[in-house]
Amino acid sequence: MPTSSQIITSAINEFLSSPHNSLQTVTGEKAWEEALIGFSSGNDPLYRQLKSDIGPFYWTPKEIFTLTFPGIPALPEDLTVISWVLPQTAATRRDQRRHKKYPAERWSRSRNFGEETNLNLARHLLDILGHQGHPAVVPVLSPSWGWQTSEGYGFASNWSERHAAFVSGLGTFGLCDGLITEKGKAMRCGSMVAKIVIQPTPRKYNHQHDYCLFYVKGKCRKCISRCPAGAITEQGHDKDVCKKYLFEIAAEYAKRNYGFNSYGCGFCQTAVPCEAGIPRGLT
Repeated sequence: MPTSSQIITSAINEFLSSPHNSLQTVTGEKAWEEALIGFSSGNDPLYRQLKSDIGPFYWTPKEIFTLTFPGIPALPEDLTVISWVLPQTAATRRDQRRHKKYPAERWSRSRNFGEETNLNLARHLLDILGHQGHPAVVPVLSPSWGWQTSEGYGFASNWSERHAAFVSGLGTFGLCDGLITEKGKAMRCGSMVAKIVIQPTPRKYNHQHDYCLFYVKGKCRKCISRCPAGAITEQGHDKDVCKKYLFEIAAEYAKRNYGFNSYGCGFCQTAVPCEAGIPRGLT
């Protein structure tokens, strides 16, 4: 009999092999490549550290589960965070590498229609787990999810997909704050919290920046020159400058030129050594 982790992994990749995984082009081109999938315990101390570091508004797995299911008792160790990474296709990455100021159409489509795929995948998993008797919640779909102000980091949400992926063994952060995974930084990710016990995915890294050439070896800086907004420096990522570019320039460009709403950017995720994998020499 397949294990719970095998059932979830199969369900994710079967969904991505279906027509639901789509950029909504006339050819039915898929939005994402095969997923990376990881698991972490709701009792992992890193979740409490994140809350302490980001702010009191940031949810631990236990907090968002209890908020969603107040009548279902659950200890942190009864919960598993299921995390997935959806790598951009080679065609999307190729197109985006050629652009320098405004996002390519495929990239804009992945941010809009690809994210629809991501959220529909999460809903699909909710149904599967629910039918098996495992209540679960997708934090970013909660009506209570939103943006807050972190004393140390400025605007921040009360659940981060990238940080869930980091805890779940799927990657570490780069200079631009993007998550560098075994399939690179050109990706999106998702997660859910379920009342089910699954063996956590081992973390192959010791530090949150282990896969970034700049932090480990003091070289690279490619994401700095790739950013059309000037939001990345050696001091890190200016989220306010980035946000202004996304919503005032990239979104307007996509609407005017591609005919749909999208605020995708992705320049710091392409034409960089970590675009499609962990940089050579860091594994």
